Amino acid sequence: MKINNKGQAALFSNKYLEAATKTHPAVIFSMYLPLIGYMLFYGKANLHLEWGQLLLLFFSGIVFWSFFEYIAHRYLFHLRFNHPAVQRMVYLFHGNHHEFPRDKSRLLMPPIPSILLSSSIFVLLYAIMRLNAVAFFPGFILGYLIYGGMHYAIHAMAPPFPWLKPLWRNHTLHHYKNEHFGFGVSSTLWDHVFGTAFDLSKHKEDKEKVKELMFKD
Repeated sequence: MKINNKGQAALFSNKYLEAATKTHPAVIFSMYLPLIGYMLFYGKANLHLEWGQLLLLFFSGIVFWSFFEYIAHRYLFHLRFNHPAVQRMVYLFHGNHHEFPRDKSRLLMPPIPSILLSSSIFVLLYAIMRLNAVAFFPGFILGYLIYGGMHYAIHAMAPPFPWLKPLWRNHTLHHYKNEHFGFGVSSTLWDHVFGTAFDLSKHKEDKEKVKELMFKD
């Protein structure tokens, strides 16, 4: 898919639907950070979860998000299926980002579908984990916010610390070198586990390509 350095995809002809496909990370953070805090408080104060149990569930949720992120990115957002409806769905969810990587407004799921999806995930987790989901789900959502923040940062700036550079390069190579590798955004852990990590020693850094993927001021 050709990279367009200007503009953004037009996903819907209806202006209201089109507006509903866009958001800013600050909007999503302001939605979910209070929820995370409240659910952890509720789990401790009302459900009387022990601190050890609460923290174990919470951090397990963060780790599980990183696995979920990898699986969703690899198998859903890059789904190959020759049916127009499926191709359209993949483009709506992720393909437009590959075509217009400088579009800041579609890095996180917008509020309405985000609420619907997160609510469905919580119901599913509750059905499996019962009250433990009250502590696990906030970790899962925090993992999503970390992913969103990292994704925004990778496209907006150079890595702030040298040890983050491999993570930046992994995502850059995913965009312009091979979209079948480098599925981790917040972490490359699962890329290494499943053999989809780039061997950075074999790929010379292309600074011009990096600039193509970064937001303009």
